[in-house]
Amino acid sequence: MKNIKKVLVLVSLFIVLAIVFTGCNNKELGSKEAGGGLSGTINIVGSTSVTPMAESLGEGFSKLYRDVKIDIQGVGSTVGIKATIDGTADIGMSSRNLKDEERETGIEEYIIAYDGIVVAVHPNNPVDDLDIKTIQRIFKGEITNWKDVGGEDREILVISREEGSGTRGAFEEILNLQEKDSSGNTLSTVKKDALVADGNGAVIANISNKKNSIGYVSLSYLDDTVKGLDIEGVKASIETVQNGEYKVSRPFYMLTKDEESELVKEFIDFVLSDEGQRIVGEKQVPVK
Repeated sequence: MKNIKKVLVLVSLFIVLAIVFTGCNNKELGSKEAGGGLSGTINIVGSTSVTPMAESLGEGFSKLYRDVKIDIQGVGSTVGIKATIDGTADIGMSSRNLKDEERETGIEEYIIAYDGIVVAVHPNNPVDDLDIKTIQRIFKGEITNWKDVGGEDREILVISREEGSGTRGAFEEILNLQEKDSSGNTLSTVKKDALVADGNGAVIANISNKKNSIGYVSLSYLDDTVKGLDIEGVKASIETVQNGEYKVSRPFYMLTKDEESELVKEFIDFVLSDEGQRIVGEKQVPVK
């Protein structure tokens, strides 16, 4: 009888310990699901090209940390870089490389993805493929009629982006559409009377409504209201950017400055994690 009582006591003790251990594990899991102790707001400012991906990443992060609010403003790369430097943004977004004087402020750069820049025309334009040299000459204004590149007898309307756009800076750099003046300043060689559109969405809207137009947009914005041109036989896609076949591509950055808060560190870690890069891969080219 005494042995039976001892066994019952041991079994009861084992059950109690198992319940306590399970409860602790559930408590830890629940804490993670409920926010893991993190709360507050992350202000993210910058590139309109990076914005859609940042919004998706913010949604994924908020599922893990429900007490965290992600506030994202797509206002252009240069504005995002400046906001990072002067501390009005927790995280900046840029779709262009930083200038030397910007790096000298102590800004921290994280490459979070790669993107293709698509040269786009109206869906009814018969032209499907152009080489780099021809694109350069069109944007410089040296070729002015579609009939000269296999299209209809129509004047070419060149659409570019606003000053400070990361997409514009990257496009002009990659396509060699820049030159230095006597003081060493970088100047655009895109034709002076090009139509300037403020943001990827505005470029898409203009191209879709103007049959003779040509412009450039981030790959993530491409839709069936415009037609993306192949460049030297290669179509822009996640695969061709990733394997290097599509040459008109650039990195996407998130930027911080000075000591990062725990909340900002957690978000950057999430963006570069397997789950964050899976979200990146839905529209852009992940870095890993």
